[in-house]
Amino acid sequence: TFYYFIRLCLEKILLQCILQSRTLSGADAINALRPFYFAVHPDFFGQHPKEREVNENSLKRLNGYLENLQKPGFRSFKPTQLTFYVREREPNSSNVQESFSASGFRAVSFTLHTRDLLSTVLDILNSCSLSTEHIQSLNVNSQPHKEAKSTVNRPIKWDKTYYSFTGFKDPEEELEQAQRVETTLISWLDDNEASAVKKLKKSLPLRKELERLKFELSHQLQLSDIRWQRSWGIAHRCSQLHSLGRLVQQRPEVLKNVKGHTVVFTDRSGMSAAGHIMLGTMDVHHHWTKIFERLPNYYKLQKRLLFLEDRISQLLGGIQVIYIEELQPLLTLEEYYETLDSFYNKLRDSRLPFHPRSLRGLQMILESDRYAPSLHEFGHFTIPTVCDPATLQWFIFAKAQEARENLKRKEEMMITEKELIDTSTERFSLDRLYKEPSVSSAQMIDCCKRLLEESLPYLQGMHLCISHFYSVLQDGDLCIPWNWK
Repeated sequence: TFYYFIRLCLEKILLQCILQSRTLSGADAINALRPFYFAVHPDFFGQHPKEREVNENSLKRLNGYLENLQKPGFRSFKPTQLTFYVREREPNSSNVQESFSASGFRAVSFTLHTRDLLSTVLDILNSCSLSTEHIQSLNVNSQPHKEAKSTVNRPIKWDKTYYSFTGFKDPEEELEQAQRVETTLISWLDDNEASAVKKLKKSLPLRKELERLKFELSHQLQLSDIRWQRSWGIAHRCSQLHSLGRLVQQRPEVLKNVKGHTVVFTDRSGMSAAGHIMLGTMDVHHHWTKIFERLPNYYKLQKRLLFLEDRISQLLGGIQVIYIEELQPLLTLEEYYETLDSFYNKLRDSRLPFHPRSLRGLQMILESDRYAPSLHEFGHFTIPTVCDPATLQWFIFAKAQEARENLKRKEEMMITEKELIDTSTERFSLDRLYKEPSVSSAQMIDCCKRLLEESLPYLQGMHLCISHFYSVLQDGDLCIPWNWK
C-alpha cells in the first residue's frame, strides 16, 4: 500500500508538471480569442442596443477573470457565468441547443471555472461553437516535458479513496460545491463592498470635475443636455469634455447654432434620428467642426423628416410615428429619413383603408431588422419597414385596444418606478440609483420592491446600477442583476 501511495503521488506530480508546461501567455490568449472577440464585439451590434450592452458587460467580467488568472500566486476563484450574443455566420453548423434570433446572432451562456489561461480559452471557444484548431499553431510552451507528455494521453481520474487517504482536496467535488452555491446579493456585497468603496473614493475628484465641466459647457453653449451613448468611465468622459472645451476656445464661431440642442458623445459624428448632435469619440476636432458647420442643413432635413412622419400618420389613421432612443438602434438623421421615405412610399402605393383619426393616441416605431409586427409592453407598435401592408392593417386593428390599455399601464408603471427609485435611494442612503437601458420598468419595479424588504447598510453613499450581472465598475459603481437572489 505504501509503494502504491508513493506511485500515485509521483504520477500526480508528473501530471501537474505537464499541465503547467502547457501554458499560454496573456498575449497568446488574446490571439487565441480573436475569433471570439470578432463574433461578440459590441461595435458589431450598433443596431441592437440591448445585445450590445449585454456583450459590453460580459466582456468586462471576462477580462477581469482573465486578468486574475495571470496574477502571481492567484489561487481562489469563483465560477463566473457569462452571456454573450454571438454573431452567427453558419446558423446550422452547431449541434448545441442555443437560442437564435432572426437578426443573425444567437445567445450563448456558459460558466467559467478553470484555473489556467489555456483551459479557459478552450472553454470559451467551445462554448461558442468556434474552432480551436488555430490554438495548435500558437507558441504553447510544452518543450521541457515533451517526452513525459507523450506517455500520458488522458487525464488521470483519481479514486475518491485517494483524497480521503491523503487529505488532498477533490477538484471535482470542489467544482460541484462551488456551482451549487448560488451567488446571493448579501454574499456578493460582503465580498465586493471594500473594492467598490475604494474605487468610488478614488473617482470622487473626477466626478466633481465632470459635473463642473458639464455645467460650464452646457451654460456657455446653452445646450439642453450633454450625454454619452455608452458607459465610458469618468476619466474618459472628462477627457471628451475637455476636448469639446478646447474646440469652443479655438473655433467659437462654429458653435453658434447648437443652442437648445443635446450633445451626445458616441461612436460616430453627425445628427441622430432624435435630433441630437453626435460627436464621435474617435474623431478629431476637424470632424466635429464639419458637423457644427452642417447644422443648418441638418435642421432643414429634420423639418422634412417631421413632415414625413406626419404624412405616414395620416395614412395610418392618425397613429403617431415616434423614435425611442433607449429601444431603437442609434440611427443618423439621414438613415432614419431614408427609412421613413421608403415606408411612406410603400404605404402611399398600397392605399390602406384606415379611417381618418381612428387610431389617434396610438404610437408606432419603425425598425428595419424585423420581419413581423409586434406590440410592446409600453403600448407602441413595432413595425418592420418590410411589413406587408395587408398584414400591417390586420395587426394594428387586432391589437389597437390592447395597445391603448398598455399605454395607460405605461403611465402608471413609470410613476411607480420613479417612486420606488426615490424611496430606495432615500432608504439606503444611496448617492445614486439607476438602471441599464436593457432593464425594463417591470424588472426595475420588481427589483426595488424586493430591495426595500432587505436591510443593506453596505449601500450607504454608493452608486447602485440595476443590471443583468454582478460587477464593480472601474469608478466604484455597484452593478447587481435585477433578479438578484
